[in-house]
Amino acid sequence: MGSAMSLFTSEAERLAEFPIAHESIFLAHAGVTILPARVVKTMQDYLHEACTRMQEFPEAWRATNETRAIAAKMIGAKASEISLLGPTSLGLSLVANGLDWQPGDEVVCYQDDYPANVYPWTDLARHGVVVRLLKPDAPGAITPELVEAALTPKTKLVALASCHFLSGYRILIDEIGQMLRARGVLFCLDAIQTLGAFETRVDHVDFLSADSHKWMLGPMAAGIVYVREEVQERLRPTLLGSWNVCSPNFIAQPEIAFEKGGRRYEPGVLNVAGILGMKVGLELLLEKGIPQVSAQLLRLKARLVAGLEPLGFRFIGPVEGPNASGITTAYRTEGSGPPVEKVFDHLTALRISPSLRYDRAGMAYLRFSPHFYNTEAEMDRVIAEIARAA
Repeated sequence: MGSAMSLFTSEAERLAEFPIAHESIFLAHAGVTILPARVVKTMQDYLHEACTRMQEFPEAWRATNETRAIAAKMIGAKASEISLLGPTSLGLSLVANGLDWQPGDEVVCYQDDYPANVYPWTDLARHGVVVRLLKPDAPGAITPELVEAALTPKTKLVALASCHFLSGYRILIDEIGQMLRARGVLFCLDAIQTLGAFETRVDHVDFLSADSHKWMLGPMAAGIVYVREEVQERLRPTLLGSWNVCSPNFIAQPEIAFEKGGRRYEPGVLNVAGILGMKVGLELLLEKGIPQVSAQLLRLKARLVAGLEPLGFRFIGPVEGPNASGITTAYRTEGSGPPVEKVFDHLTALRISPSLRYDRAGMAYLRFSPHFYNTEAEMDRVIAEIARAA
């Protein structure tokens, strides 16, 4: 069955997993996701248990460690390469601040990426690092050729998002990563807009950061940071504490020696409740299958595009093909219908939740980001309500 129902045994199961679908159509997973019922229950059960036991009780601690392996499976990494840290900006900042930058080194990034993946890199200019900004022909349309043209013998690292937050343009991670690896250039990936929605592997990536609060269907400030084993010695931790610096019996030592593996970047106690929620969200996605999730997202995109075009909407970002994602961002030219702000207000009054976003020039967009549990029937209702708003 080519619909969300092919991922559920019944409508009752869909509604039990995602109670929000009883009364609302939530289409803002590229912002801050709603939580599946099983994620909330897991976190509630943990917190209730923490009323009567230490917060790091053995079962919770085992599940926390299991999360490393589950996250590693999701991205094709080793569990020892996973740190359980969020938000995304924390992991990106650890990379930016932990490398041995020298004056004249160069970093390549994109000015119109989400700010969390801009500021850590542009701030390096105060250390004498040259920041080279990519200038794609369309928002987020970063191709291997564009990246290659920006490289020089002094390029140390390229920092990209796996998918642009506004246009939904999904980059070719493997092609870019292979090209950079062959040139000895480090590759850092902000993966928050694809992890959980599309296959996002790190075969040719050195660093990755992604919080769980978007497509991974997890809580805020619980995430994963990946550092490739071969470059861990090059990335010095910039957050230091009793957990990542060897401190036998919690006694500070005269010399700093870092723990091995993912613990190397975790300075202190972890967000256990959030991590357990993230774990269950990842398990749900793996249970359904990322290829199946991706296929459903592209079906929903096709339905939206086909329904919105006749209403005078145009789109930024690809609507099909290898660079298309679960993000569908629409705009209206002047005179083609009511402004998108009015349409947004109309939809939110009906408990339909897209996102309202703006570009650097101040143009407004409706960004739709349904997840796999959303249905084509829901998209049809959204389209019908937008038609009424006209």
